Amino acid sequence: MNQTLKNQFFQVFSITIIWVTLLLSLFTQSMEPNLLFLWRIIGIAVIAALLFGVLYTSLWSYFTLPATANIIISASLNLVGGLATVWLLSPEMFTRIFPWTLGMLVLSLIGHVLGFYVYAKRLNNRDVAHLNKLLK
Repeated sequence: MNQTLKNQFFQVFSITIIWVTLLLSLFTQSMEPNLLFLWRIIGIAVIAALLFGVLYTSLWSYFTLPATANIIISASLNLVGGLATVWLLSPEMFTRIFPWTLGMLVLSLIGHVLGFYVYAKRLNNRDVAHLNKLLK
């Protein structure tokens, strides 16, 4: 389990650094990069790696919490991680979107519920196909 989580963390971390650097180089031509900005990109990558590489993998693959608890934890931490990422990228943008936090939480909960049911249905269909294959 630890090796899987470590691999997931570093995969998401690396992809996020590349992705954020590419997006910033495309959309912020006039900005001068400095050391603080590099640390902010690393911070964004760490947040994404912790959320998507460790938290989601742990919650949905290893923990035995009820689905409702997983959905609430995922949606809440996803919102916190997203807000922290926006704050690292642009504190001014953070102050503009912060009043909409409740709406973002509701959308996050709806998205996680829909995602869970789609994922659960896909897993059930895969298991049914596997069991049918074993019966033949």
